[in-house]
Amino acid sequence: MAYPRPTLSQLRQQALQDVVSGGIPGVVAVLRFSVLYVLAMVLAGLAWLHYGYIDWVSLQSVPWTATDEYLAAWGALKGVYRKGATAATGTATFPATGTSTIPAGTQLALQGGVLATASAESVTADGATVVSWTASSTGSAGVTLGTIVTLSSPVPGIQTSGTVTGVTVSGADIEDEDDFRTRVMEAFQAQGEDGKQADYVDWAEAVTGVTRAWCVGNGFGAGTVVVYVMLDEANAATGGFPVGTDGTAAGDPRYTTATGDQLTVANAIQDERPVTALVIVCAPIAQPVDFVITDLGTGDTTANHTAIKTALADMFQRVSAPGGTINPNDWQEAIAAIGLDSFEVKSPTDPVVGANQGSMPVLGTVSGTDGVAW
Repeated sequence: MAYPRPTLSQLRQQALQDVVSGGIPGVVAVLRFSVLYVLAMVLAGLAWLHYGYIDWVSLQSVPWTATDEYLAAWGALKGVYRKGATAATGTATFPATGTSTIPAGTQLALQGGVLATASAESVTADGATVVSWTASSTGSAGVTLGTIVTLSSPVPGIQTSGTVTGVTVSGADIEDEDDFRTRVMEAFQAQGEDGKQADYVDWAEAVTGVTRAWCVGNGFGAGTVVVYVMLDEANAATGGFPVGTDGTAAGDPRYTTATGDQLTVANAIQDERPVTALVIVCAPIAQPVDFVITDLGTGDTTANHTAIKTALADMFQRVSAPGGTINPNDWQEAIAAIGLDSFEVKSPTDPVVGANQGSMPVLGTVSGTDGVAW
C-alpha cells in the first residue's frame, strides 16, 4: 500500500491542533495573526516540502520511475545509454563544367531549411560534381533523395542548384525519455546477452534513430541472422523505412556490404554479435493495405476522416511486423477507440498477412463509399 502523503491543508491543521493541545497555559485557541499561528503555518509548509523531497527521492530510487540523470545512472549499470541526436550526412550532385569543384567547407542550403557543410572537396566527372555534406545541426532533418540543394555562394563552373543523391546517415533527435526508460527496464529484465533473438533487437534499437527492430534466425540460410529495422521519427519523410541498401557490416567479406542506415546498424551490431554469425540488416518491404470505411452517418466529417487515418497509422506502427499478421479486431479496436457513433470497415475483411518474410503491412489509402481517398 502506498504511503498516504498528507496535504498542506492537513499539515496546517495538525500544526494548529498541536499548538492548542500542547499544554501551553491559557492557550485554548489561536488567533489568525498571532505569532503562534504564523509559526504553525511556517512549520507546516516546511514539513510539506520535506514530504515532497522524500517523495521525489523515492521515485529516483528505482529505474521504472527515475528521471533525467538518475535514469541515466540506472541505465549505465546495465550498459544502456540514451541515444544522442545525430546530424544527417549524404551526397549531393551539381551540374558542372570542366574540372570545377566545390571546396571543402562550402555552405549548402537544403530545401526545408536544413543547412549543411561540404565535408570534402567534390569530385567532378562527366559534367557533374558530387559533394559529401554534413548537416550543420543535429536532429531529424527530413532530408530525402531528390531534395533540392543550393550553394550559399556561387562557385565558378558549378550550377548553383543541385539535388541530394544519397543519404548516408539520417539525422535523429535525442531519444525520448520514455523510450529510454523502456530499454532500461528491458535490460534489467533480460537474462544476459548470449546472441538470442531479443539481444539482436536490443542491439539494433540502441542505435540512434532506430525505433523498431525484428530478428529472424537463419533468415538467409544457415548461420545468418537477419535484422529488420525502422526509423519512424528520423525517417518520417520515407514512412520510417531505412534509407540505404541491405547488407552486412563493413569488412565482412561473406556478403554485400550495406549502405546508409542499414550499414550504421550493421556496424553497431558487429562488435556485439556471436563471432560466427553473419548479420544482415534489411529494410522491411512495404505492403500497403487499403481501407474502405462506410456507415459513418453524421460522423462523416473531415475531422473524423483524419482521426480514423491517425488511429490506423498508430495501429500499424504498434502491431505490424515483417512477415506478420494483422487481424480485423486490431483495426476495429483502433477505430472504435475514437468514439464514433457508427462505422463499418467494408474492406479489408480478412486478416492481413505479410506476403513473405520481409514484407510488412503498412497503411495504404483510406476512402469512403465513393472511393475517393481521404
